[in-house]
Amino acid sequence: MSDKPSVLFVCVHNAGRSQMAAGWLRHLAGDTVEVRSAGSAPAETINPAAVEAMREVGIDITDQTPELLTYATAESSDVIVTMGCGDACPVFPGKRYEDWKLDDPAGKDVEAVRGIRDDIRTRVEQLLAGLAARV
Repeated sequence: MSDKPSVLFVCVHNAGRSQMAAGWLRHLAGDTVEVRSAGSAPAETINPAAVEAMREVGIDITDQTPELLTYATAESSDVIVTMGCGDACPVFPGKRYEDWKLDDPAGKDVEAVRGIRDDIRTRVEQLLAGLAARV
């Protein structure tokens, strides 16, 4: 890994889980980590319940847009965290992979999304601690 590792969060729609994870990592790591997120079948907009849940903890993700997962983005990332994208996630030798089993916030209200948000925060903190130990 370089001095500034890059982390790619991938889920199907890039509208909930991966956007919340990217928001947490940007918030907790500042500019020490390059943060990316993408989806295998991106939605048009971010899940409003995810936006509200993150807003409640002081993190604004309204400026983010769901992006299509590309080969180049995955290949140039040091760590790839998948969240239910299945076979659409490319596998590259030498990359660090984590697969986070998380409920999909699609169609859920903000009350239900809060638990997912908090679970993601814990996982991002653990990921960040692991990155700090490697750099």
